[in-house]
Amino acid sequence: MQARPVIGALGLFTAAIGVLMLTAAPFPLLYHDDGLRAILGSAAITAPIGLIAWWSCRARVRAIGAREAFAIATLAWVVVPLFGCLPYLLSGAIPSFTDAYFEAVSGFTGTGASIVPDVEILPHGILFWRAMTHWIGGLGIIVLALAVLPFLGVGGMQLLIAERSTSARDQLTPRLSETARLFGKLYAGITLAEVILLVLGGMPPFDALCHAFATISAGGFSVKNTSIAWYHSAYIDLVITFFMLVAGTNFALHLAAIRRNLRAYPRDNEFTFYMGTFGVAVVAITLALALGSLREPLALAVRHAAFNAASVMSCTGFANADFVLWPAVGQAILLCLMLPGACAGSAGGGMKTFRVMLSVKSAWGGLRSVLHPQAVVQVHHDRSAVRRETLSAIQAFVTLYIGVFCLGTLAVAATGVDLLSSISAVASCLAGCGPGLGTVGPMSDYAHLSAIAKWTLDLCMLMGRLEILTILILFTRSYWRD
Repeated sequence: MQARPVIGALGLFTAAIGVLMLTAAPFPLLYHDDGLRAILGSAAITAPIGLIAWWSCRARVRAIGAREAFAIATLAWVVVPLFGCLPYLLSGAIPSFTDAYFEAVSGFTGTGASIVPDVEILPHGILFWRAMTHWIGGLGIIVLALAVLPFLGVGGMQLLIAERSTSARDQLTPRLSETARLFGKLYAGITLAEVILLVLGGMPPFDALCHAFATISAGGFSVKNTSIAWYHSAYIDLVITFFMLVAGTNFALHLAAIRRNLRAYPRDNEFTFYMGTFGVAVVAITLALALGSLREPLALAVRHAAFNAASVMSCTGFANADFVLWPAVGQAILLCLMLPGACAGSAGGGMKTFRVMLSVKSAWGGLRSVLHPQAVVQVHHDRSAVRRETLSAIQAFVTLYIGVFCLGTLAVAATGVDLLSSISAVASCLAGCGPGLGTVGPMSDYAHLSAIAKWTLDLCMLMGRLEILTILILFTRSYWRD
């Protein structure tokens, strides 16, 4: 692997983050609070370092190959939060480096797990930067850069394969840079639409902007301690529920819908499975809330069930109720929804719905093979037969995902965290959901965890965002061989 192309590409990403920090500068002036010096100072540190790294290695950036692409895809998610946490540190909002880095990793990976006990006392500039880290990371730092790298003579396909947040089949135009720009325009357009609808529902413009950034990116950072429950608005709950489901859907389907091909939604097996699971979960949670110990009115039970099921399935992490107080069956359903997560090609995380769906089909096919040994059993997806190599890769991913989940749970539990909190914290961070159960519930935070537990969850967030394989490849012997 050649180091200079990697350094040059990382420098370009870092410089871009430094420039984007300036978008938070107007808010301290507008709201007459602190944070301006921290934001400007962070940008003054980040952008020059990134430019120097890129400028010193720019001649070799064109030499990006498959190995360099995997290194960039992994290191970008490590290095960018390192600079992204500077506004927290310099402003004093989060004085601890461990906590500041945790908040930045959670922001860029779209996890939404926070260590800030009282977000309402943070300056507006810092609150906006938290939301901006979500928005930047929503479709992936690598994917967003695909529109820029081709102008430097760098092919983007290697980066796209390495980042793995968008499948190659979703390349809708011959030029990858044009595809990235289409996704960027769609992403911004959906964000603007949500901002407008939230403002029409009575949400303050600043709150609407931050929550829209956090919704479309499937992030979950709120500007209120009690998240969306603070607004007590059925309209706001409905709007955010809809956009959370949008964020968890393959964005290629949204592009097809804009091109007046609405039939792309029902024809996509993954989308129908995703929405079918959502419907079943809403019904089950509604019954648990309405008939269980809480005895919620039916309308309120449906509202809470739909919002929180959409939040967990899309891996957003918002909450309009403290589901730690729900009946155990309702909590168990939410915990189960964390693992499948959102659709491929979406802003959400998790194992991805299509992997779970094909795993179920593969298991059913295996059962049929046992019952009928002479039968030829073939798994199909979107009317096409799935190759055995693809099924093997999915099975390997699911196995690794479960293995990382188990090891992470053991590591967090070893620090003294109770079992329920350890399981839900690791499941939530690995899937990018944010809040969990127990002591890390939606109305709580991660501040009370030890430094070891926080760094373990940092690793879970990064591995979940890069879908595990991209990171693990760097630790294989064959990766470093000629």
